Amino acid sequence: MTRTLSLLVGGARALQAILVLGARKAPNPRNLPKFPIFDFRPLSIQNSATFRVVVAQMEESPVSQAGISSSAGRRERVGEVDCFELSPSSVLKLQKGDITTWFVDGLTDAIVNAANERMLGGGGVDGAIHRAAGPELKMACYEMPEVLPGVRCPTGEARITPAFQLPVSRVIHTVGPVYGVVQNAEFLLRSAYRNSLKLAKDKNIQYIAFPAISCGIYSYPLDEASKIAITTVKEFPNDFKEVHFVLFSDDIYRAWLEAALEFM
Repeated sequence: MTRTLSLLVGGARALQAILVLGARKAPNPRNLPKFPIFDFRPLSIQNSATFRVVVAQMEESPVSQAGISSSAGRRERVGEVDCFELSPSSVLKLQKGDITTWFVDGLTDAIVNAANERMLGGGGVDGAIHRAAGPELKMACYEMPEVLPGVRCPTGEARITPAFQLPVSRVIHTVGPVYGVVQNAEFLLRSAYRNSLKLAKDKNIQYIAFPAISCGIYSYPLDEASKIAITTVKEFPNDFKEVHFVLFSDDIYRAWLEAALEFM
């Protein structure tokens, strides 16, 4: 008898708890924010694990095809890519990776090659792009007219070729300055970015990816080079759907992220 009463009491308490919980209203999802909430607290960029954005739960969040929300001028972390809005129709994207494998549609996309003035291949990203594109790229570059003996693309200028075996449609070749050797290094580096963007625009390129020009054997300081790169891209806020920087190493990536956080 005592055991039966104990079971009845326990069952009554459980039923009471269920009724109390059922009386509570579930949160209305329409009261939740519809757009990402960006965490603007100072970011430590000592390691890539801290590169994150705090995003609230949302209903039908309108993330555009370009990969950034409608919150103008703000940063969003999408997977392994940091996105910054250049304008309502254009996005700047930073990512670590291999630029020779980057592409969007194979029709309106191009990568930029950090070339030398001869345009016949070299070390670093230049050599990697030539190897991935196949020998046809070197032949196409060789057919470019020389403007001076042995010079097909002077420092700060840009040339364009097909991409051949690369997944993109075009390769834009530009030559950055050798830091500490040439005069007006900042002007020439900015010109390399600017002339690449102008040439891409003239050829109806919608998606373009840059390496860190002059930051390999040309020894341009990363903090200076990144600021030049980011601020020059900002001169073209409505000319491309996406402008990418595909960066090979952690230290280069962090320098570019610092510059983007400062200037975007």
